[in-house]
Amino acid sequence: MIKVAVDAFGGDNSPYATVKGAVEALKELSDLEVILVGDEKTINKELENLSFDKSRLSILHASEVIDCNEKPTDAIRTKKDSSLMKAVELLKSSDDINAMVSTGSTGAILAAAVLKIGRIKGVKRPGLCPILPTTSGGIIGVCDCGANTDCDALQLSQFAVMGSLYLHAAFGIENPRVALSNIGTEEEKGDALRKETYAILKEMKNINFTGNIEARELLKGNADLVVTDGFSGNILIKATEGAALETMKLVKKALVKNLKTKIGALFIKKDLYKVKDLMDYNNYGGAVLLGTAKTVVKGHGSSNETAVKNCVLQAYKMEKNNLRQAIATAMQNV
Repeated sequence: MIKVAVDAFGGDNSPYATVKGAVEALKELSDLEVILVGDEKTINKELENLSFDKSRLSILHASEVIDCNEKPTDAIRTKKDSSLMKAVELLKSSDDINAMVSTGSTGAILAAAVLKIGRIKGVKRPGLCPILPTTSGGIIGVCDCGANTDCDALQLSQFAVMGSLYLHAAFGIENPRVALSNIGTEEEKGDALRKETYAILKEMKNINFTGNIEARELLKGNADLVVTDGFSGNILIKATEGAALETMKLVKKALVKNLKTKIGALFIKKDLYKVKDLMDYNNYGGAVLLGTAKTVVKGHGSSNETAVKNCVLQAYKMEKNNLRQAIATAMQNV
């Protein structure tokens, strides 16, 4: 049985989305158990109209909630009875709890995971790895995307290894293609960090390194994992998401411009919805914090129930396929 603690009050749509998403995950997996962490009375009210296996769902009461506007280090120190910190403490102290999921404050989750749960032996720093869709119909991971603003070449090489193992364990991608985010595709391009990292990655035998990749190539599907420092990765992710959202708004605006475009929209409506679904982050779960001693999945703050369900499924697959053990073994040679 894989047991996952879910912070039921972390996100913008909590507790409805977190509770409903966790229940939906239970329906898909017969060997999954979920512990919902948060105000027990409110959670029970959300569960009233839902059908689920009561033997595989329990509640851990927490009286407080960490707000996204709070300073992370202060929040995790002062709000000991928050849903996030109770979930973290449960994960840390219980050997039979495999993973946790939260859609709450990224800063608080990162701080709590690193300070309370700790790292896998050999990991310099954990890396945050979200998943994006590609126009070829696949997915691509970006590691790191905000956990570490300053990185060295060894850290980036570890992100490459951990990200590759994650894509295989959670998504079944064989021999993931790894690319280094850079300002050009040529080997000599980039700053000192990128040049040093390139030299390390091309000599590594346990990853499938394909060279540099430019930001405009991110969604084409020419790589499975992009390696970068957290500062650049965060900008890359947000710029890509923003461009996709604004493009969809422009398309929608153009299609309702006049009667002619409205009629034309009727003929392509079904195809447009397919594109919308392809670009919807809710269908791809959350960002995994790779390298922590226990599995932590951070969902988008505005995650709906589908996204939460997929976050739980990610955590389940990572544990089912022994990702943490694979990372621990790989770190002995990096």
